[in-house]
Amino acid sequence: MTAPRTPRKVFGRLSLPERNYVAEALRTETVGGVLLLLAAIAALAWANIPAFGDSYESVSHFHFGPEALGLNLSVAHWAADGLLAIFFFVAGIELKRELVAGDLKDPKAAALPVVAALCGMAVPALVYTLTNTAGGGSLAGWAVPTATDIAFALAVLAVIGTSLPSALRAFLLTLAVVDDLFAILIIAVFFTDSLNFAALGGAVVGLVVFWLLLRQGVRGWYVYVPLGLVIWGLMYNSGVHATIAGVAMGLMLRCHAREGEVHSPGQHIEHLVRPLSAGLAVPLFALFSAGVSISGGALADVFTKPETLGVVLGLVVGKTFGIFGGTWLTARFTRASLSDDLEWADVFAVATLAGIGFTVSLLIGELAFEGDAAMTDEVKAAVLTGSVVAALLATVLLKIRNAKYRKLTEAEERDEDLSGVPDVYEEDDPAYHLRVAAIYEKKAAEHRRIAEEMEAARLAEVPGGAGDEGDGPA
Repeated sequence: MTAPRTPRKVFGRLSLPERNYVAEALRTETVGGVLLLLAAIAALAWANIPAFGDSYESVSHFHFGPEALGLNLSVAHWAADGLLAIFFFVAGIELKRELVAGDLKDPKAAALPVVAALCGMAVPALVYTLTNTAGGGSLAGWAVPTATDIAFALAVLAVIGTSLPSALRAFLLTLAVVDDLFAILIIAVFFTDSLNFAALGGAVVGLVVFWLLLRQGVRGWYVYVPLGLVIWGLMYNSGVHATIAGVAMGLMLRCHAREGEVHSPGQHIEHLVRPLSAGLAVPLFALFSAGVSISGGALADVFTKPETLGVVLGLVVGKTFGIFGGTWLTARFTRASLSDDLEWADVFAVATLAGIGFTVSLLIGELAFEGDAAMTDEVKAAVLTGSVVAALLATVLLKIRNAKYRKLTEAEERDEDLSGVPDVYEEDDPAYHLRVAAIYEKKAAEHRRIAEEMEAARLAEVPGGAGDEGDGPA
């Protein structure tokens, strides 16, 4: 007889290597997210304090760069097209790693974050479209509420102090990686108006050279950094958004370790570049992108104009119900069950957290309403408003279950035998149980010694010792 198949668990325990990778990645992203929050606050303060408002505009629109190469850009433009290419380069490496060594390698495991991400992009776009169709607004911004900002979301987690289990954090990270992939495709397909085929051909040739050098095992930043800059410049001049060059190069890196390698080249480079992306590139982009004028009237307009209302509803309502619905449907039709330690309310809270769409949403907002400065600023204000509302809702929902999360995290982190590996990953190893037994035996011996010493001290305090009384019959 064939043994009954154990139902697959949704958000079950991660493997140890995956857990360690997620923990390291999230630490960097959390720090970057806090810097991102500070940069956004600084941008809003800089743009709205009367004494500094004009300086924000003058600095953001200050142009520099080689005119002959078509790269005489404003500071804000350099931040959006240049620095974000570093962000998308890391996103490309993350995606490649997920495809060859992470959750996306297994089609069954990949179905959940992929379907959740697709639903989490389709539903916000639908919410925006319906809102603007009913209100007579522009449909140009349909893609603005489709993106999730993982760094901002993790910064919120860091601020509210939740101990979200690693499986849910990994889901959020993988979801954001898939989200970034589709955001890149949206930018490439829908926001490319005209093409310079000569420059595009040059960029493709550069990418081929980049790939061949990687295949030949050529090493040295002094080879790849200048080549990467050339590819980026050609991609920018081709009419395709320059960040596409970053993700293309990231996808070319090898992300599986060969014999004798501790880390693959992709993991090594990601480890070096991620702090630059999270700690410098994304915060600087936020500094020169989030500085919009905020007033009572402007905030009221966010909820009255169909374009801005569509963005807010798309982020808060569309993202939440899209991701939660996609996750529930995937589990339902694959006959997977939720992990015993979690409830669907936890998934709903994470889906709400994914409604924080900052970095890529701001970028798409600039592209969608290019040439209309007033609408661009209003849409940016809507992105900020929607992200803040989503963050507040997620905070309330996560705080309700924070005590439960803390217990789960403590269980995940417990290392009773001090081996450096959490106990939950060693429960099937006899050596682990022997180490724990030895620890308890040592503790038991110590407690017996203490008890004997205490008993001896107590008896020494009794005059005549233990035999002076109590010898007669009761």
